[in-house]
Amino acid sequence: MHVIDYMTKDVVSVEIPSNRDDILKILKRTGISGVPVLEKGKVVGVVTRKDLLRKSEETQVALLMSRSPIVISAAATIAEAATLMSKDNFRRLPVVDDDGKLVGLISVADIIAAVAQLRIKDEIKDHCVSTTFALWEETPLPLVGRIMEISDVEAVPIMDDKGRVAGIISERDLIRSSHIEDSVEVSDFSNGTDDDEWTWESIRDMHVISYGVSKVKLPERPVKTAMVRNVITVPKNATVSECALLMKRSRLDQLPVVNGDKKLIAMLFDRDLIRVLCEEPGNNNL
Repeated sequence: MHVIDYMTKDVVSVEIPSNRDDILKILKRTGISGVPVLEKGKVVGVVTRKDLLRKSEETQVALLMSRSPIVISAAATIAEAATLMSKDNFRRLPVVDDDGKLVGLISVADIIAAVAQLRIKDEIKDHCVSTTFALWEETPLPLVGRIMEISDVEAVPIMDDKGRVAGIISERDLIRSSHIEDSVEVSDFSNGTDDDEWTWESIRDMHVISYGVSKVKLPERPVKTAMVRNVITVPKNATVSECALLMKRSRLDQLPVVNGDKKLIAMLFDRDLIRVLCEEPGNNNL
């Protein structure tokens, strides 16, 4: 099983120079989590949803992107791609030819499709699930975004006032709810200071500078207005390939794990699920 068999060949990318608004439109339209940045056909960086949310005031792609991204060959195995992604916590790897030109993109979702085919019978409770936390459905979206940034998670379950899972919010949902806010800020600069002996008569040379600020903004409304409500859950004894197939068919990045009483006990993220390829004995042909 090789990268060339699972990678996306028609890759959405941007060229330098470009700007943030172009990428935001692409992510909203396609639902993908990041795009490669090219210069003269060669990959020089990647811009992700995290970059847009964390650097909300930056508009230039050259300053937004993560530089010198790790790339992979189309001839590499799926296990090698999964190992690279798990080691460095990447969600995608640009696929390049011998000249460094972009020929495709392999993502966590693509590897999940491979895991679904392998019929791995191991239960997810053994090595896949992650401890989690939940937020109240009335939590404001800007606060949700900040909590997810601090916690470095891609999705969070949302609870109602009775402690039941009411929905789930992901970075994709935050991007879809975001908008560009333009404003004008004013700064005062003086050539004198309070300690300057010449300013005791209140004589100062004042300069007022106005400048525009453009930032990615989340609206001040409850998370329940942006969350996904029809939440698909799995029991802790579900198998690896069963969950991978469910993620593939439903185009999901994560699945809440519940106990026999349907109460939330953990989260299963796709990036954790692909680690089975790194751990499987004899996976050199994967």
